Amino acid sequence: MKVSGLQFFTLAAFTLLGALPYLVVTPYTIQLATIALMWVLMAQGLNVIQGETGYVSIAQAGFMGVGAYASVLLVQRDGFPIWGAMLIAPMAASLLAAIIGFPSLRVKGHYFAIVTLAYNLVIFITFSNAVSITGGEGGLSEIPRPESLELPYLGTVSFHNRINYYYLTFIIATFGYLGAWLISRSAFGRVLRAIRQNEPLAEAVGVNCRSYKLTAFVISATYAGVAGVLYAHMIGFINPTPFAPDASLNAILAVIVGGSGTVAGPAVGAFMATFLPEFLRVDESTRFIAYGLILIIATIYLPRGLVPAIADGIAALRVRFRLDGSRHACQKPRPANE
Repeated sequence: MKVSGLQFFTLAAFTLLGALPYLVVTPYTIQLATIALMWVLMAQGLNVIQGETGYVSIAQAGFMGVGAYASVLLVQRDGFPIWGAMLIAPMAASLLAAIIGFPSLRVKGHYFAIVTLAYNLVIFITFSNAVSITGGEGGLSEIPRPESLELPYLGTVSFHNRINYYYLTFIIATFGYLGAWLISRSAFGRVLRAIRQNEPLAEAVGVNCRSYKLTAFVISATYAGVAGVLYAHMIGFINPTPFAPDASLNAILAVIVGGSGTVAGPAVGAFMATFLPEFLRVDESTRFIAYGLILIIATIYLPRGLVPAIADGIAALRVRFRLDGSRHACQKPRPANE
């Protein structure tokens, strides 16, 4: 089976991420990589509604917060088992997306973006003001990690260990990546791209566009809810700040910079959005200026994103080497007496 350059790049990235805890000994770097994997889920979900369907949602951080608070409240207030709460909580984000998406998806373009921004603000304000439920700005603390699991060949796996929690997040993010790949390759994904390209034409040929858009919006919110659950139980404390609209804008940025409409792009963009500000922390006074300039330059000179640019570069190199090889093969050997 022939493996493309981009597929080789993806396999190499997964291999590197799988071996990362053995290559990096700094606990902070492992925790940062774990958070980046949560952002991969956020960006992959957003890509379903933004990259595949063409509707920009600025509510992703709000849905992340719904998943986080739902899981914590189920555990702390209702006494749910942690694993059960982690499975159920993302459905709260899915349900909310279905409720608000039904009327919101009547509008298109920047109007939809403004509506979702308003929803994110409402969610954020609710988290801040519902002090008796969410703790307000003081937040909720003493959030437990998931219970240990007894696994064959591995014995007792405790998720109080940073590395074990990293691998839990890595496995879930991998399934999220595969889910996004399956959506992209499915008939459902082809319909979403048809809506993105020409929604009136898709409706004219009998596609129920509202139903497909609503499903994509719910899937997007579910990914964010899963990321929120993982975030809450890793950090052990949540307040409304991580779920403000600026976090939704960072998720949009990750999708655009990585490559909107691609599967690998949101993952690359998520790691870039997580690690790049930390690498620029050398100079605290100018790091956000440098970060902004890098993103502006990347957006101007790589309008389709990093992953399509990498794919184009690999394809160009292959063509060049193939042509060079053809020229050498076509050259006739000179006679010995010349």
